[in-house]
Amino acid sequence: MTISIWRYSHLALAVSSFLFILLASVTGFILAFEPVSDSLKPYAVSGLDQISLAETVALSQKNYEEILELKVEKGKFVTIDAMDSEMETVKAYIDPKSGKILARIEPQSEFFQFVTILHRSLFLHGIGRFFVGLTAFLLFLIALTGSILVVKRQRQLTKFFSKVVRENQFQYYHVIFGRIWLVPILIISITGVLLTFNEFGFLETPNVAHNIDYEKVKSEPKREVSDFPAFRDILLSDVVSVEFPFSDDAEDAFTVKLAQKEIVVSQFTGEILSEHKHPEIKNYLTLGLDLHTGRANVIWALILAVACVNIVYFIYSGFAMTLKRRRGKIRNKYKKETAEIIVLAGSENGSTMGFAKAFHLSLIQSGQKSHFAELNDYATFPNAKHIVVITATYGNGEAPTNAKKALSAIRSKWQDHTVHFSVVGFGSHAYPDFCQFAHSVYNEMSREERLKPFLEIRTVNDKSIATFTEWASEWSNKANIGLDLNLNSVTEKPRKLQKFTVVKKTDSDVGNAFVVQLEPKKNRHFRSGDLLNIYPAGDHRERQYSIGKVGKSIQLSIKRHEFGLGSTFFYDLNVGQTVTGRIVPNPEFHFDQKAKSTILVSNGTGIAPFLGMIDENLLESECHLYCGFRNSRSFEPYRDFIETKIRSRKLSKLNLAYSREGEKSYVKDLLARDADFVAELLKSGGQILICGSLPMQNNVLELLTGICENELKKPLSHFQSSGQVKMDCY
Repeated sequence: MTISIWRYSHLALAVSSFLFILLASVTGFILAFEPVSDSLKPYAVSGLDQISLAETVALSQKNYEEILELKVEKGKFVTIDAMDSEMETVKAYIDPKSGKILARIEPQSEFFQFVTILHRSLFLHGIGRFFVGLTAFLLFLIALTGSILVVKRQRQLTKFFSKVVRENQFQYYHVIFGRIWLVPILIISITGVLLTFNEFGFLETPNVAHNIDYEKVKSEPKREVSDFPAFRDILLSDVVSVEFPFSDDAEDAFTVKLAQKEIVVSQFTGEILSEHKHPEIKNYLTLGLDLHTGRANVIWALILAVACVNIVYFIYSGFAMTLKRRRGKIRNKYKKETAEIIVLAGSENGSTMGFAKAFHLSLIQSGQKSHFAELNDYATFPNAKHIVVITATYGNGEAPTNAKKALSAIRSKWQDHTVHFSVVGFGSHAYPDFCQFAHSVYNEMSREERLKPFLEIRTVNDKSIATFTEWASEWSNKANIGLDLNLNSVTEKPRKLQKFTVVKKTDSDVGNAFVVQLEPKKNRHFRSGDLLNIYPAGDHRERQYSIGKVGKSIQLSIKRHEFGLGSTFFYDLNVGQTVTGRIVPNPEFHFDQKAKSTILVSNGTGIAPFLGMIDENLLESECHLYCGFRNSRSFEPYRDFIETKIRSRKLSKLNLAYSREGEKSYVKDLLARDADFVAELLKSGGQILICGSLPMQNNVLELLTGICENELKKPLSHFQSSGQVKMDCY
């Protein structure tokens, strides 16, 4: 099935039930604290699994004239329904070790009564119970379709819990929290449906019938209750209730309801007269009630409470993402039949749609006849001079939801005159099928005789405003159309920034790297391999750097570009100045000190996080650095630090390649030379971390693929999924 079916199903289910789910979640959150409140009551009893039923019954009989029933409620309270010496009714919580009253039973608080009825039936009795059960079922379907969407996003089921590429805040946390809380939410929904079925009698729970031949019931030898073998073998934690005999007749006996069965015990001899196991469905219902309410375990009750909070967040974030997608829709000033420029957008979550919309609006402002539409609306455009396609890629190189029909439309709906076309692809290098769908569109359009490429296809990584702006400028110059591109609507402003002081900075010529060392003004927990986001222009434009932690400081390695926004900003700083930014955890790229051996692979400024990781190697485990630079001068800023770490045994060996000096080798060549060592390291559970440029990463991965398949007889993905091969390249 296509991704659109699952997405529309997920959305339709959420829209149709969100009010009921919201109400159930809020009331469920409140009710989850009732078991917590109960556990704090002074008459809640612990250690019931260490007290025998014989002990409690014997002690209770000494304290009361007549006992009707004894119960163990919620696994915490022992209650008694009895008559005292003055024949007054006693309904109380008792101490099972003494039989004495701890407190009189009070009715459930009015507040919890109100919330319970609202949660169960909406104060609508039977019809309310039906709607609540239906809501639980819809919640199950929402969780199921959401899980399928996550599998689609992560490309395969085995990567369900692997790293999530962060494209926008709502989508990222919607996926992260959805995976974490999937199981509790499924349990809540399934048990909710189960309990509703039971309420309406759809689940047959036959009553236990004891067939006892009372003619054969013996009254001798008479034993004390404390000596009943059956009672002595039963722990109070297994007891649900005990019904006491009403008289001294042999036909009257103890009826003991346990978690798994029900027994009848002679009041005279303690002999088990009858025993019936509960039907399995009854055990499932009891378990379902325990899981749905959290009544049996405080920790589980708190987990249910947090799950309810997350359901509310899913409602909020889900609608936020939907509204963001819909904001991409626009009312056109010009119809497609009269427009000279057609802007077509393919977007899954709305962000790419925002870029396309901004480009279209800039055309309108410059006086052009532009028409904006989704890529699925591709058609014959009778007056078009340009067709501009701006599209994302989804899943395994698939089309976004609103571009599923595009390729077939391009094949079947030919233009009736010559039209220039341009394609811009949005994606992330974190995915192996980077902008694959955009390439498919470009190739398909190139096959039509009347469609002529205006510019070569351009790809945009991680919604880079700089890359898109550069393309728009190139397009406008060639088309001789002045554009004032406003991308404020697609940017997220920085928030919760931290302050850092510059404590060290080296010099550099243009084209070479320099080192900046920052110290957080407040204590911040971070590790080498985490990311530092800064905003050098004080606006939405963000630059991200992989950091090394040396001592308590952040160490950055930055290549100086003459007109680079981030590198120029850092290079112009002086020691003592303050930088604002934020640290972004990157746990998928941390050094594992427990690994027996590690290979660190980098080129250029990608060495920065590895300097910190080497410094973190407190256990002095085997660590090999393979790094590539243009020449020895490029390596100079790091030489003293690395030589110091070799002497302190934090770094086992340095393997250095210069691409423009001496023998002119690359990192890949060094690893190929040591292929046997690399294979043995992976075989023994070691780790390989790669940081630097994407071309270097691709070359190294190509080499590792060959080593894994030829030497280890396993695919590279096996070692990636186990966390032995980690990457952070750009």
